[in-house]
Amino acid sequence: MDYVWNNYTALIAEDDPLNYKYIELLLTKRTGINILWAADGVLAANMCKENRNIDIVLLDLQLPELDGINSLQIIKKYNPYLPVIIQTANSWNNEEETCAQAGCDGFFNKPLNMDQLLLHMDQCLRTYSLIRHTQMNS
Repeated sequence: MDYVWNNYTALIAEDDPLNYKYIELLLTKRTGINILWAADGVLAANMCKENRNIDIVLLDLQLPELDGINSLQIIKKYNPYLPVIIQTANSWNNEEETCAQAGCDGFFNKPLNMDQLLLHMDQCLRTYSLIRHTQMNS
């Protein structure tokens, strides 16, 4: 199933350029979503703080400068409703539970199941759109 997300922007926080290009290619091809890239956790947090046009974040758990959990907490501090989906190649030590407690909106192991990821992103984008619309009209 393909989605039409031309009016949305996703931030991909991923330090591995090959992983980033893979996700970018699949998302662009299957959804038309606008893509921004952050190669480390500090940049990801700052981009979310400064750019209110970001609609969803795909956040690698193991980023340089600032790890995914700390990046997530900073992002949620500035915008608690912005959907943040964690992705990781190394899932151990109850990381999914830790991420959920930190406020993530989804957790996916790499290699990513793109169909499941897109379905979850669609649900997150719909919810976030409703929240933004409600905030703008109040």
